[in-house]
Amino acid sequence: MPSATTEQPAPQRPLKYLGAYGPGLQSQVRQMVADNRLGGWLAQRYDCAHEVRTDRALYEYTTSLKNEFMRNAEPLARVAFDSKLHVIRNALGTHTTVSRVQGSKLKAKREIRVASLFKEVPLAWLRMIVVHELAHLKERDHDKAFYQLCTHMEPDYHQLELDLRLYLTHLENGGSLLWAAAAP
Repeated sequence: MPSATTEQPAPQRPLKYLGAYGPGLQSQVRQMVADNRLGGWLAQRYDCAHEVRTDRALYEYTTSLKNEFMRNAEPLARVAFDSKLHVIRNALGTHTTVSRVQGSKLKAKREIRVASLFKEVPLAWLRMIVVHELAHLKERDHDKAFYQLCTHMEPDYHQLELDLRLYLTHLENGGSLLWAAAAP
């Protein structure tokens, strides 16, 4: 008589962009990835990519948000798309302070860089990333005050962050860019 064996399911690959979310949501996302539905679902929620394509346009966009919500924050010296930022290393954007000695004074310049991948996403996601980096001008840590500032500047911040994480999961699992610019 053959022995009864139970087949163990293959271990599930972790969803690195969704690790902080509950098992129910992760299960739903795994099913959507398996059924090849995640990209289509996102494409239905967000219709097109934004028009902010150059570093200058990104600087103007970021400065306008900063002036609307954080007038007293230090001015930004530079805002740019950065092709060296890799989302794989969990860097959607960065904020830095560059200090230089000028005579007997120490001058600090603030810079924000956004991963080039985000040239071709919906405007809501670009706004979420810019809001995140602007919030770091006042709050260094990802704590309650930081997220309160983010939601003050973008009330749908948490939903947009989740949807962006779903898009990154879609890309990580072999999905195509959903809003890539058409070739001229």
